Amino acid sequence: MSESKTANAQGAPTTVVSARPVVLSAPGRGDDLQVRVSAPATGTGLPVIVFSHGFGWSMDGYAPLADFWAAHGFMVIQPTHLDSRTLGIPAEDPRTPRIWRLRIEDLTRVLDGLDVLEASVPGLAGRLDRDRVAVAGHSWGAQSASTLLGARVLDSEGKPGEDMSDPRVKAGVLLALTGLGDDLVPFAAEHFPFMKPSFDTMTTPALIVAGDKDQSHLSTRGPDWFTDPYTYSPGSKSLLTLFEAEHSLGGIPGHEVAETTDASPARVALIQQLTTAYLRSALYGEDTAWKAAATALEEDPNPLGTLQSK
Repeated sequence: MSESKTANAQGAPTTVVSARPVVLSAPGRGDDLQVRVSAPATGTGLPVIVFSHGFGWSMDGYAPLADFWAAHGFMVIQPTHLDSRTLGIPAEDPRTPRIWRLRIEDLTRVLDGLDVLEASVPGLAGRLDRDRVAVAGHSWGAQSASTLLGARVLDSEGKPGEDMSDPRVKAGVLLALTGLGDDLVPFAAEHFPFMKPSFDTMTTPALIVAGDKDQSHLSTRGPDWFTDPYTYSPGSKSLLTLFEAEHSLGGIPGHEVAETTDASPARVALIQQLTTAYLRSALYGEDTAWKAAATALEEDPNPLGTLQSK
């Protein structure tokens, strides 16, 4: 278990307690599920964020988001999915074609195992608010998280597959979530059948974050492909489009990591502030901070992005 200090919005340092690995039994998965749990050292009634990492990452990534959220009163749970480089599962592993589905099961397993996770972290018992749960994710992790919000994967005939939404999840933050499968390049269409989503039933409130310079080699379209989840999903949604942002959105996977091609501490800070305010609004109905953050962005003479809601 480790402790770190992160400054909150008022500048005062907040101690964050982090425990890893916490292991959840996962029969049939091949490997038990390892997670990191981070939370503020004090406070009760903590809302929960389950965060799904991008391809190849692990529970140890995305510190700029996980630490910030924990410092601002959330319990953050980060599972390590089977595609993680830390596990070294070869491409020929029989689980490989199912990893997209196993990722979703990982998120559900975390929600099922909240009692175990709470008991495994010293000082956390009795401090969670199980009625306020959100999911978040980046890239492939956003795709995994979106299914718990109601997105579905189309089959080979274009029909929506299984409904894997979870009523325990009240809100989502989807960072660099890929768009419609009709716009995949042929290689991706052939090898990644799970990248053919339908957002028609993604009704749970969500904030979608996209970069206007995020040009995916998997798509025949431009960066606007990443706005599809907002365009085609019903219900309460917001879209934050970041100017000059590529796939790492300024560095949310971590500082000075290879995947960060567009390092921008200011952009990451904006994501930290807006996602935190959004989740507070979506989970508690407290719109003051969210409206203030949206207004500040709108009135900024040199904004880092633009925000729209429906």
